[in-house]
Amino acid sequence: MFGFDSHIRYSEVDSNRNLTLLALLDYFQDCSVFHSEMLDVGVDYLNSVHGAWVLNYWQIKINSMPRLTDKVRVETWPYLMKDFFGYRNFTMKGEGDNCYAMANSVWVMIDTDTGRPMKVPEHIAKTYEICPALPMEDRGRKLKVPKEYREYSQFVVPSIYIDTNQHMNNSKYVAVASEYLPEDFSISELRVEYRKSAVQGDIMIPRVTADEDGITVALVAEDGKPYAIVQFRKD
Repeated sequence: MFGFDSHIRYSEVDSNRNLTLLALLDYFQDCSVFHSEMLDVGVDYLNSVHGAWVLNYWQIKINSMPRLTDKVRVETWPYLMKDFFGYRNFTMKGEGDNCYAMANSVWVMIDTDTGRPMKVPEHIAKTYEICPALPMEDRGRKLKVPKEYREYSQFVVPSIYIDTNQHMNNSKYVAVASEYLPEDFSISELRVEYRKSAVQGDIMIPRVTADEDGITVALVAEDGKPYAIVQFRKD
């Protein structure tokens, strides 16, 4: 298990001084990167074995959001590595062990030369300590693309969305999708299935569907195939 302590910064909050969803995702993603770098199996090591972890699925339960200047502790740990998959949990807690949010995630090890999944290198699998999984409801990592939707204007993926894998960063899909939420929408759960990595210059088309449980945003290519499906469940 790995964790770090922080205070919620002004740059991370919304107009109501609550941590934004995008900032929460960045905290979790940064925590996993810090963990790997501390164990010397981070970006440089992955480059040396021509591998990369690519996020396949998020499920994040949100109880509440910390506020400006609140102290938080972010923790992460893998609970399973099998074949080319890695499974990792996250928590963000406040003082008194108050749990603001918890997450399950599924990652795929990709061969950067071929673009295809590769078995997790033995050295990486042995380096991480495997810990028990969080007691979260398993809602499955496959999301359905709604057949009925409202389509919005397409946009081009900018260079500032690109990370070290030369793909659109995971949190940016959610940032784009969240633009189509009503202002009073209160999120209790976020689920994201990543199907295709977008790169700089790709054209992305948002297709938005609302139902009694929440809002689903499919970010699709010009041929209609999804880059990612983002599902927001309301309180």
